[in-house]
Amino acid sequence: MKRSYIIAGLLVTLIAGWYLWPKGSSDHLQGSKEKPEVSVVTMKPEPLVLTKELPGRTSAVRMAEIRPQVSGIVTKRFFVEGSLVKQGQQLYQIDPVTYQAAYNSTKANLSKAEANVKSVRAKADRYEELVKIGGVSKQEYDDAKASLAQAKADVAIARSEVSTAGINLDYTKVMSPISGRIGQSKVTEGALVNANQVNPLAVVQQLDQIYVDVSQSSEELIQLRQRHQGQVGDSGAESAPVQLLVDGKPKGQPGTLKFSDVTVNPSTGTVLLRILFTNPGNEILPGMFVHARLEQWRDDHAILVPQKSVSRKADGSVSVWVVGPDGKANPRPIIVTEVVGDKWLLSSGLKAGEKVVYEGIMKIQPGMAVKTVEAALPPVPAR
Repeated sequence: MKRSYIIAGLLVTLIAGWYLWPKGSSDHLQGSKEKPEVSVVTMKPEPLVLTKELPGRTSAVRMAEIRPQVSGIVTKRFFVEGSLVKQGQQLYQIDPVTYQAAYNSTKANLSKAEANVKSVRAKADRYEELVKIGGVSKQEYDDAKASLAQAKADVAIARSEVSTAGINLDYTKVMSPISGRIGQSKVTEGALVNANQVNPLAVVQQLDQIYVDVSQSSEELIQLRQRHQGQVGDSGAESAPVQLLVDGKPKGQPGTLKFSDVTVNPSTGTVLLRILFTNPGNEILPGMFVHARLEQWRDDHAILVPQKSVSRKADGSVSVWVVGPDGKANPRPIIVTEVVGDKWLLSSGLKAGEKVVYEGIMKIQPGMAVKTVEAALPPVPAR
């Protein structure tokens, strides 16, 4: 019986010792040997082009509204609607009968005035000799000279009237002031038109080149000027590259930024930009809604950090976790500027070659040694 008590006591002691043994210390020792695994992204410079797509409307590089400069009846039209016309080509003929008659009348008046000059000049020449010998009075001689001067003035007036009548006669032929494509004719033969009327007879537009007018915020325009110093708005200078987009697809050759307005629209805070594009085949028509992809900035050594790696605090500050050369992870504040796809464009805070934690941030604490695995990221497209 006594022996049984001794055995039972030993069993109780062993069981109590097993429960009371500090197991946590062994677990801690085991965990200290295993580092948490995180995926990292190694910062490296890469080429980057930042662009902005601005909506706009197309307009003809040159446009002429054809209006009559004399009144009359349209007798003939010399063009096909929608066709190409050349500068100086006749488009309409206005009835020239009355203008031809007026021209002939002024020509006759000019001949009459010139004949009168001959008669008055001969009289003045005779009086010049007679006044020397007292054959006529000085007053009569002065009157003869005055008559000659008046006759010459009449000739000048008659020549001016002939010139005016000739111009009006020429205006009965309505010419195209520019080369381009002509649109719909607003009048037909037999229509009465008036000099300098409000409504044009037709419109001619030069379409081998096309303007696209877009609006950009004044802040972005200032940045664009700084990044392309001496290019924007300077005639003859190479400007920021611009690509025309039609239905979201690039069209034709890159254009040239020709003009930026000097006034900011107070209601929108934007500035008008005018971009010139070539238009082979006249495919782009005035009034179309298009986009212009304007290069804002180019950097061959940009550093981008994944948005997934960036933490933003309540005060607006931004930081990432960086694994140093000693294999320990620590947070570091950075400054970012532009969103580029799923990444941030870095302004400062990181250098090329440094490793930024991409996945596994919840596993680590400041100063903790970690095991790193390089994360595979897709390349950043130009935008």
